[in-house]
Amino acid sequence: MRIAFVITELNPGGAERCLSEIAIGLADQGDHVRVYSIGSPPLPEKAIFADRLCSHGISVTYLNLDSAWHFIRARRELAKLLRSFQPSLVQTFLFHANVIGTMAAIDAGVDVRVGGIRVAEANRIRCQIERRLVKKMKHVVCVSEEVKRFSHRYLGTQAASTSVIPNAVDVPTFSTAHPVALHTIGWDDDSVVTLFVGRMHPQKGLELLQEQIDTLAPAGSQRRMLLIGEGPLETEIDEWTQQVGHDRVQRLPWHANIAAWMRASRVLVLPSRYEGMPNVVLEAMAAGLPVVSSNVEGSSTLLAHAAEDQLFESGDSEMMAQRVTRFLEDVDFARELGQQNQARARTDFSIPTMIDRYRTLYRDLLNQ
Repeated sequence: MRIAFVITELNPGGAERCLSEIAIGLADQGDHVRVYSIGSPPLPEKAIFADRLCSHGISVTYLNLDSAWHFIRARRELAKLLRSFQPSLVQTFLFHANVIGTMAAIDAGVDVRVGGIRVAEANRIRCQIERRLVKKMKHVVCVSEEVKRFSHRYLGTQAASTSVIPNAVDVPTFSTAHPVALHTIGWDDDSVVTLFVGRMHPQKGLELLQEQIDTLAPAGSQRRMLLIGEGPLETEIDEWTQQVGHDRVQRLPWHANIAAWMRASRVLVLPSRYEGMPNVVLEAMAAGLPVVSSNVEGSSTLLAHAAEDQLFESGDSEMMAQRVTRFLEDVDFARELGQQNQARARTDFSIPTMIDRYRTLYRDLLNQ
C-alpha cells in the first residue's frame, strides 16, 4: 500500500505519537509511507517523533504553513505533493489536517480519504466545517466510543463508515523507566507527588487544581504538586505557583522523558473538560500509576475497570481532591490500582494491536 499521513504539526502530542507508531509499523511491514506536516518542523528538543520517523526511513515533508490564513496555499501545495507521491490512501489527523488534507486529496485524485477524529470538542464553527468535510471522506476513525457518538451527533458521520481504534502505549518504556530524583528540582526525594501532564490550556481544567491546592499539597507536608507542560496559560500558572510557593507546587516545561517523572510520582490527575483518548492517561497506566481523571471521553473507557476510584464528574474539584487524597494517604492502595492499570494497558492497548487494526481497515477500504 502507498499511504500518505497528513497532520497539522509534529510537536509532541497524542495524535503525533499515534501517527508515528502507525507509520513506522506499516513501513516495517513493507508499505510505502510518507508523512506531511502542514506546519513547520518542531524545535530540535521537541522533534522526538520526527526524528523517530526519519530513523525508520520514512519521508517527512513540512509545508511550513502555520497560520489558518494559509489555507488556500496549504491545500494547493499539499495537493501537488500528493500528485507526485500518488498514494492509494490518505489518512488525516486533527482538525486542520482533516480539512486541508481531505480537500488536497480530492484535488490530487485520491479516492480513499480517511479522517481522524480525536477529541469531542463541540466548537460550533469547527463542527460546521468538519461536518461538510466528513461527507467527502471514505471513512472516519475515532479514538473512543464516546468520540464516535460525538461525531455521529455533531459531525453527521454514519455508523457504517466510522470505526473506533483506540490509542496505544509502549508499556515497557514506561514500566521500566528510572524515576527522576526529586532533589534535582529542590524537593525531598521522598516527596509524595500529584502529577499533571498536559497543555496549559483552559480545556484541561487547571483551575480545579488551583482550588484544591491546600488539600493536595498543604503547607508543611511532604505532599507536592507538579505540573509539566506548556501553553497559553503558562504565564498565569507560573504566577500562581510563585504565590503558593515552589516548595509546594512547580510547573516544568515539556520533557521528552515523561516516564521518569511519572515513576517519581504517586498519582496522575487530569481534570479536563473534554478529551478523546488521553495519551497521558495511557502512559500513566503503563507506568503503573493510579489516575484521577474527570469522567470525559476516553478516560471513562481507559479507567472502566476501576472507575469508582479513579473518575470524578467534570468540574467537581472536591470529589477530585477526595479521589487523589486517598492515593496520597494509602501507598498500598495506590500501588494496587497502579498495577491494575498497568495490566490493562498491556492487555488492551498494545501498539501492535493498534497497527494491525489500522492496516486491516486500510486493506478493506482499498479492496472495496
